[in-house]
Amino acid sequence: MKSNSDQAAAHVLDRTDRRILEVLQEDAGLSNQALADRVGLSPSPCLRRVRALEEAGIIVGRVALLHGKRLGLELTALIHIGMDRHTPERFASFEEAVAGYPEVQHCFLITGQAADYLLQVVVPDMDAYQDFLLRRITRLEGVSSVHSSFVLRRVVDRTALPLNYLPG
Repeated sequence: MKSNSDQAAAHVLDRTDRRILEVLQEDAGLSNQALADRVGLSPSPCLRRVRALEEAGIIVGRVALLHGKRLGLELTALIHIGMDRHTPERFASFEEAVAGYPEVQHCFLITGQAADYLLQVVVPDMDAYQDFLLRRITRLEGVSSVHSSFVLRRVVDRTALPLNYLPG
């Protein structure tokens, strides 16, 4: 059985597929009719293409993007985390724990830094951050160092992938 990455690699994207992806990255809430109108297709072929992109694992989900500050989530922190041991078990345990924290927006295993992980965390304020850090992150087995930076302003904040690198 092929994995989603194998299916995605086998799925050749034409100009219409790329346009569908561009439009959905701008507004995933469009109805099929509206999407079809925007990409110049009738609804049935448009729906077939979207389903094929989903089955190939290229479209992996659709979400509503929320404005954190308007919801009282004012503080974004970037946390560099060092681990005491570099074992698969230690990393798996850490990754499973942080995946369960709703404050963690992104968790990256990184290289080229003194840290092993980079987390992006969103919380209401500094008190909530301190609580998150002291009650959750520093209590995780294997965490040996934590260095925090705080976002002053989001200069570029996008979720869309650059489709201009796709062949064709």
